[in-house]
Amino acid sequence: MEVLRSGMLAFGRVGEEFERRFAEFTGVKHVVAVSNSTVALYLSLKALGVGPGDEVVVPDFTFVATASAAMLLGATPVLVDIDPETYTVDPAEVERAVSERTKAVIPVHLYGHPADLEPLVKLGSERGLHVVEDCAQAIGAEYRGRRVGSFGVAAAFSFYPTKNMTTGEGGAVATNDDGVANAIRLLRNHGQRGRYYHVVLGWNFRMTDIQAALGLSQLRKLEYMNERRRELARVYREELEALPQLRLPEEKPWAKHVYSLYTVWVEGEGTRDRLA
Repeated sequence: MEVLRSGMLAFGRVGEEFERRFAEFTGVKHVVAVSNSTVALYLSLKALGVGPGDEVVVPDFTFVATASAAMLLGATPVLVDIDPETYTVDPAEVERAVSERTKAVIPVHLYGHPADLEPLVKLGSERGLHVVEDCAQAIGAEYRGRRVGSFGVAAAFSFYPTKNMTTGEGGAVATNDDGVANAIRLLRNHGQRGRYYHVVLGWNFRMTDIQAALGLSQLRKLEYMNERRRELARVYREELEALPQLRLPEEKPWAKHVYSLYTVWVEGEGTRDRLA
């Protein structure tokens, strides 16, 4: 109701507060709220200069948006295999896939488990590659004691209804890079720098203050909701670990899993259909 009474349904005080609070939560300088996570990935790559002729290394096991964000810019997604224990990209496979045309790498923190970021960040530094984290399913997950979204030059988050927190629809870019943040702020709002002063081509990729108000409410509950997910995951493990045909989710010693989904690997011919 506060938003409705304010008369500012977009680009108002509540939207700014949501960006500030989510930046504090993630541990970054800037958060730019946008309309969804696909847009967040797309704008991150766009702000980093990814375009035709470039390659972007992505895992072969992910949602389509990870690859399509690169394709929409005219770049080529290069698919690499995952670590079967975490379902996240294998750093050794990424290194083998890098070519002189590679511009960026997108590690996906799938199902709520962080990708192994240290070797990817090191590779990016050595080879001049941009690391853009796909955190759509991992809000609040941690890698070596730090929240995901704070390691790459940019990170994309999703606030879709099935995620660990929601704004109905929505997404955000997190970054410590002033230039990336400023570029994305322009691009999400028709390239507008001042009233009716447009300096680049852009789009309407804004988040409304109504969505941001819901996001603030969800953010206050997020740590509790993530811990509840972890509690339920422990219950599932206790109840399911005796079944030999199921491989249960792993949590590496360096990771804090937030279980956006509790996914099991079913082994044996026809076992999945029998269980269903």
